[in-house]
Amino acid sequence: MTEASNFIWYELMTPDPAGAARFYGAVVGWNIASERDPAAGDMDYRMIGRSDGGNAGGVLALNADMIAGGARPIWIGYLHVADVDAAVEAIKADGGTVQMPPMDIPVGRIAMVTDPQGAPFYVMTPTPPPGMEGMESDVFSVTEAQHVRWNELATSDPVAAIAFYRKHFGWGQEGEMDMGSIGAYRFIQRGDVGLGAVMPLMTGYPAPVWNFYIGVDDIDRARAAVSANGGTITNEPMEIPGGEYAMNAIDPQGASVGFVGPKK
Repeated sequence: MTEASNFIWYELMTPDPAGAARFYGAVVGWNIASERDPAAGDMDYRMIGRSDGGNAGGVLALNADMIAGGARPIWIGYLHVADVDAAVEAIKADGGTVQMPPMDIPVGRIAMVTDPQGAPFYVMTPTPPPGMEGMESDVFSVTEAQHVRWNELATSDPVAAIAFYRKHFGWGQEGEMDMGSIGAYRFIQRGDVGLGAVMPLMTGYPAPVWNFYIGVDDIDRARAAVSANGGTITNEPMEIPGGEYAMNAIDPQGASVGFVGPKK
């Protein structure tokens, strides 16, 4: 059995990287680069820096051509695979679609796909920097602020989606929470680590999508910063199992995002 896939990178697609930098700097404490990464070639791609010196992901500037082609502000996750081309063929065979065919970039090989219900994500085989072979990405953390802490799939067919990710990425699904009329909130695991959950698509979601919850140091401070910096709260902070709080928002450029953290 190959090792289950992990989220190894997160990417914010936005038409306004500078505006996104101001917003996420205020809400999360990130430092998003003011200049494009030279390694990205023709693309305007900027790194998201954490306070500890690590990276939390990247920002891809959406240009007019991308927007004309249907690209919109969104957060997208990258899932590690051993072989991008084989993963894409297997996903296609199971009803997924290819949004961007496999291509080589300076840090590995990637492709953008959707699951059979239509939620987009990347698959990636990274090329580790010299001396960092075998090291695991730390952009996802169950506990740490300034990392993505929870990965939540809202989908039109939770049972089919869970079967798909179990088959292609090796995840488990144990435990659920009753959400009343919405249905079950089913928890997903990578080994013994809680990755997030799969939930039914609610009214107001135009299409199946992955939502990511970014860790913050204080949910009340973050909530105030969202409102003060042009974001829109869509779900007020709500207590979650374990005593912390989660909320949902839309950033000033239109990307949906979640935040999770303690009340201080």
